[in-house]
Amino acid sequence: MNLILALGIIIVVGFFGGVAARRLKFPRITGYIIIGILLSPSLLNIIPKEAVENLDIVTNIALGIIAYLIGGSLHWENLRKLKESITWITLLQSLGAWLLVTLVLALLGPLIIPNQTFWQWYFPMAFIIGAISCATAPAATIAMISEYKAKGPLTTTLLAVVALDDAIAVIAFAIALGICQPLVSGASNISFYQMLGVPFLHILESVALGIIFAFALMYISRLAKPRELLLVVVFGMIMLCAGVTSYLGISSILANMVVGFIMVNKVKRKEMFLVVEEIEDVLFVMFFVLAGLYFDLSVLKVAGILALLIVLTRCSGKYVGTRAGAKISHASDVVKKYLGLALLPKAGVTIGLVILAALEFPTFGAVMLNAVLASTIINELIAPPLTKYAIFKAGEASVKVS
Repeated sequence: MNLILALGIIIVVGFFGGVAARRLKFPRITGYIIIGILLSPSLLNIIPKEAVENLDIVTNIALGIIAYLIGGSLHWENLRKLKESITWITLLQSLGAWLLVTLVLALLGPLIIPNQTFWQWYFPMAFIIGAISCATAPAATIAMISEYKAKGPLTTTLLAVVALDDAIAVIAFAIALGICQPLVSGASNISFYQMLGVPFLHILESVALGIIFAFALMYISRLAKPRELLLVVVFGMIMLCAGVTSYLGISSILANMVVGFIMVNKVKRKEMFLVVEEIEDVLFVMFFVLAGLYFDLSVLKVAGILALLIVLTRCSGKYVGTRAGAKISHASDVVKKYLGLALLPKAGVTIGLVILAALEFPTFGAVMLNAVLASTIINELIAPPLTKYAIFKAGEASVKVS
């Protein structure tokens, strides 16, 4: 199948999936994901595996734009008012997911997959999956907020926490690799530079590159007076930023978030984001249908029990951690009650990190990869309705469900 035909099917059939989901009172992205699963090589095989693999560029472009929009939603004045709650919630919900996933998988691993050693198999696998579990999918979050035009303290806190989550996940993953590599190999020395220095260096490089692209966009956008040309400039700079970060091996998501954050706080020109929002719906359709296309029925057969444990422990850790952080920081009641339900989506960053981990640890890499992929599929089906519930219960949705 040629890629243009594949994209046409994805967009048109995905659109009908979104319409059907809204009729059934579900978020549109749930419909997009289900359409992707139905079209996947594992079920109807309408979109073959080769086409799915070659459409990765669409995912990278969509993530860059989504990151820019998340950064653009972080107004400094709003963040300053909520800085204490954002800090505590981000730290505790990330640590809650990491610790609970690690503890449960390490202890129950021998019952699920017997005849392995604890320190060279069960604990390293659990520790790495726990670190990956810190991440929250920005795409699902921004799609839900956009669909229901949500505004308020819960929405502001949610966007800030999601923006910081991926940075924490990258750091946690690097620390987990640094600790687990010598455990698995039997070595006694652990490099603190590999554990802490390398991830922090990557974060700083991503932020620095984002600042450079933000100021470049700031000056170039002055030449784009007509609205149509402004979209060309903004879209082009996001693509450049994503491409350069990919070439350098650093975080495209973090760099583009920085671009959006600087633009919204330095340039008082709403069109910088409005022009991108005009094309976001088609990006959401492609992104979430593609996420569903990665569905593999054999994955659920191989690692179903492990996947269910990951979903349950990650969701519990994030929810309890969010409640604890909100209580310590004296956050508003709506944040205490509902934010934990909105921090459950996971997708692109999670999949990317587990693929890297599977390459590093061939002894348990296949089991770990299958389990995390299966948990991601389950999670992406249950998380959007919970996010919708949180937004509506908090009274921050501006769009009624028809």
